[in-house]
Amino acid sequence: MSNANWPLWEVFIRSKQGLSHKHVGSLRAADAQMAVENARDVYTRRSEGISIWVVQSNDVFASDPSEADSLYEPADSKVYRHPTFYDVPDGISHM
Repeated sequence: MSNANWPLWEVFIRSKQGLSHKHVGSLRAADAQMAVENARDVYTRRSEGISIWVVQSNDVFASDPSEADSLYEPADSKVYRHPTFYDVPDGISHM
């Protein structure tokens, strides 16, 4: 199997300062272990990360941006989900 036929992998890195993984790019690899090793070499050359996730691109399913109105409309009709009318107590700086 040539490199061009290897599956495409999406790479997510959690930085030393961050709490969540962030998408940093894509690469081709023959299997998951190779994808992690290649991601380490390509995306953490300066020891930026403490954790690497890889997932095959064809396993990622995403919503269609053109359908955003119908997808998110039900949440807009539930005003209790929006914190616009809650009072934040004094002394709470990060919420």
